[in-house]
Amino acid sequence: MADEFITIEKGLGPNGRIAVVRFDRGIRANPLSTEAMRQLRRAAESFEDDLETSVVILTGNGTAFSAGADLKDARPAEASIAERIHRQRSGPKMCAAWERMEQVTIAAIEGFAIGGGAALAVSLDFRICGRGAHFRIPEVELGMNMSWGSIPRMVALMGPARTKQAVILASDRIMAPQALEWGLVEEVVDDGAALEAAMAFASRIAEQPPLPVRMSKTTVNKVAFALADAVSHMDPDQNVLSALTEDYREGTAAFREKRKPRFTGR
Repeated sequence: MADEFITIEKGLGPNGRIAVVRFDRGIRANPLSTEAMRQLRRAAESFEDDLETSVVILTGNGTAFSAGADLKDARPAEASIAERIHRQRSGPKMCAAWERMEQVTIAAIEGFAIGGGAALAVSLDFRICGRGAHFRIPEVELGMNMSWGSIPRMVALMGPARTKQAVILASDRIMAPQALEWGLVEEVVDDGAALEAAMAFASRIAEQPPLPVRMSKTTVNKVAFALADAVSHMDPDQNVLSALTEDYREGTAAFREKRKPRFTGR
C-alpha cells in the first residue's frame, strides 16, 4: 500500500465550514511524485459531494509547499510515446481537480513553490505566503515547456508580460514581495503564519451564505478560463516532445551537475 501523504481535517471555523488539506511527503522539499499527485487529485475530488464545506485550505509541510515534480520518481526508459503522454497527464489532472472544486480554495505557502508546486498553487483561488517564501518556474531552463495548464492561470493572475518573465527567465526566484506586486499571491505574512492567515481569510468566506459563494466562484472561473483548454490541451504532448530534444538532455544534465546549461536549439 502506498504511503499516505495527505491528511484532511474538516469541520473547522465558523459553522464548521472550513477544511484543511495537508500535503506532507515527509521530505523537506515535499516533491510531487506520481503517487503524491494521485493523492492530491483524490483529495480534491473527495469534496465533490460535500455540501457542508465552503472553504478548503491546502498547505505543505511547513518548510515547503512543494519543490515540484519528483526527479527520483521512476520513469521507465523504454516507455512508449503513448505511455509517456499518459504519465504526463498526472499533473494536469491534479491541477484541474483543484481548479474545478466548487469550494473556495486557498493555498497557504511557506518556504517555496517550484515548478509543479507553483502550478498547483495557481490552480487554487487564493494564495497566502510567508515573507521568506519564493516561487520559481524552472522548466524552460531544463529544456521543457511549462505545462499542467498553468500558463492560462498565470496569465489570468499576472498578465502576459509577467507570465512570460516568470516562465522564460527560469532561474529567477519570485520572492514574496514581488509575487504580491505581480498579483501571484494575495497576501504576504510573517514566516510561519501563512496557515493562520489563511484560516482568518477562510473564516470570513465561511460566514457568507454558501450557495451564492459557490455560484460566484464558478461564474468568475468560467469567465477567466473560458479559453484555457483551447490553449493548454497540448501541454502533455509538448512536454514529451521537448523531452526528446538535445536541449532537454543538456538542461537536465546541467541541473544535476550544478552548472550553467549550453543550449543549441536542437
